[in-house]
Amino acid sequence: MSEKRAARDTGFWWRNSAVWLVYLGVSLLLGVTYGGHWSGIVLISVMVTLSLWVGSAFIRGYALRHDWLQRDLLGLTWRLLLAVVIVAAAAQVLTAAALLPALAWDWVQLPGQRANYRPAAVFGYWFNTAIVLSVWCALWTGRRALQRARHSEMAQLRAEAQRATLEHQALRARLNPHFVFNALNNLRALINEDPARARDMVTHLSSTLRHALVHTDGGWVTLAEEWRVVQDYLAVEAIHYEGRLRVHTDIDPAALSARLPPMALQLLVENAIKHGIAVYPGGGELQVRAQCECGVLRLEVGNPAAPQTTTEGHGIGLAYLRAQLGIDAAPSSSSRGTFRLERQGERMLAHLEIQQ
Repeated sequence: MSEKRAARDTGFWWRNSAVWLVYLGVSLLLGVTYGGHWSGIVLISVMVTLSLWVGSAFIRGYALRHDWLQRDLLGLTWRLLLAVVIVAAAAQVLTAAALLPALAWDWVQLPGQRANYRPAAVFGYWFNTAIVLSVWCALWTGRRALQRARHSEMAQLRAEAQRATLEHQALRARLNPHFVFNALNNLRALINEDPARARDMVTHLSSTLRHALVHTDGGWVTLAEEWRVVQDYLAVEAIHYEGRLRVHTDIDPAALSARLPPMALQLLVENAIKHGIAVYPGGGELQVRAQCECGVLRLEVGNPAAPQTTTEGHGIGLAYLRAQLGIDAAPSSSSRGTFRLERQGERMLAHLEIQQ
């Protein structure tokens, strides 16, 4: 049992004990006020309270073990009502089992030294007990519902805050000084050597930076739009890596209308260059494949794998991609898509599937 659960259970027992001690005090006060100072009334109050204390804890434990709170309102209600009927009846049986022998052996006193167990009276005892236990169940389930709603809201706020942080970090990664400085240095060298190519690089670089600044608008884009941005980015990087970066593409034209989160493909390409092409003196081949079948967009980006490369993929870019798709780190899947990294021999492959 975890420490958090143990603390929660301990808190419940303290609160539950306090509730039923208050109930016992009220029962004794009313019993003495309207029934007189009889020891039998004290025994009845104690036995009923003790039975309800144990019974309420049993209902709570059974409900949590069998996930009653996960059911709809009707399913939860009839289960709680059935539990109330059974526990209230058990409380009256236990009370009678203690009271009747005590009266017979003169351990306690009641008027006439006899208890009223005619059918109407028995039903009244049970009904009063059931009402009290029903109120307890209503308060407990209400409190649990409020806790769940609060935890759900807090989880949503944390997820939104994490996503905003990842967006900020991804933006900073896109505008990192190394990329910008390398591009500017390459541009400076091209101005005198090849002015036409320098002008093309300015166009590609400006498109890349503009996309980095506006990618947080929240809307998804088509693969055609994303691919144009990736081409601008690859054009800038091709000048930096020259012959070390060799790009092979296999993009099905039918997939260009498919939609995906902004920067999804670009982040995979950036990751492949950073952890694959850049670490080898001779560079390597970057492979980009895309196809759309049966309502699923399938993207695959491959790159040379360094000897110590793992498939964990904990970089900022991939973390942001998972957040965009609502994917946890493990397993890397959600109703919106799946993502995985796998090593195949000397190559690393990133697979991304997005439901359309």
